[in-house]
Amino acid sequence: MLLELAREGAEEDVAQDLEQSTGRIEQEVAELEFKKMLSGENDFNNAIVSIHAGAGGTEAQDWSEMMLRMYLRWAEKRGFKTELVDILQGEEAGVKSVTFIVNGDYAYGYLKAEIGIHRLVRISPFDANARRHTSFASLFVYPDIEDDVVIEIDDKDLRVDTFRASGAGGQHVNKTDSAVRITHLPSGIVVQCQNERSQHMNRATAMKLLKARLYEKEMEEREKELDKINASKKQIAWGSQIRSYILQPYQMVKDHRTGREMGNVDAVLDGELDGFIEAYLMS
Repeated sequence: MLLELAREGAEEDVAQDLEQSTGRIEQEVAELEFKKMLSGENDFNNAIVSIHAGAGGTEAQDWSEMMLRMYLRWAEKRGFKTELVDILQGEEAGVKSVTFIVNGDYAYGYLKAEIGIHRLVRISPFDANARRHTSFASLFVYPDIEDDVVIEIDDKDLRVDTFRASGAGGQHVNKTDSAVRITHLPSGIVVQCQNERSQHMNRATAMKLLKARLYEKEMEEREKELDKINASKKQIAWGSQIRSYILQPYQMVKDHRTGREMGNVDAVLDGELDGFIEAYLMS
């Protein structure tokens, strides 16, 4: 009888070991499949992210600032470092546009899944009648190109403008023209930076942004994906959103590309985006 009990115990141990091994194998396979989705030429790179307010006025500008916080929190949760390089504040609240860099392995590979129009539905905090409003903001992502990638930029093709950096009320505002805006005349690409203290540092960062934008443009042309990229840059308004964040009359975040839904909107707005990103990359 003791022998039978020992055998049964051994069988249970073997079953547990098999179950644990199977779980590990399944997890490793899932990780390998996901990494395969991040095998693009620039997926390993850092990411340059731009958010722009769309239809909705102050509402949309407030939504853009909420999105900025959401992606900064997402980056923080993943251990990525972020660097704010340019921001245009809204007149009453929020931001009209903002550009920041996310530094970390596969930052671009992950964040390229978020390119598109994001829609927010809520009771407006700016409406005295507490009516429901719909707001839109766009997010575009470019790879941060390493210095060993050769992008020829001729000085004669550049127009460099300097201006006084601005900040929110009460914050430090530069008293000199330290902010830099660079226009690449042949392509029409405009980049700017006002976050650094010196004009030299702002120019260096702006050139980094320009280099990334020019490289992306070159890649689009070479791979004949320009039409596809431009198709994603739809009007920032109704009907073109990739994801909806609904706070009233019910709470839900829904990705219209994959059908993935999540009822905990607060968690999503606090940076819980991995489920949506992975669902899109694996689709």
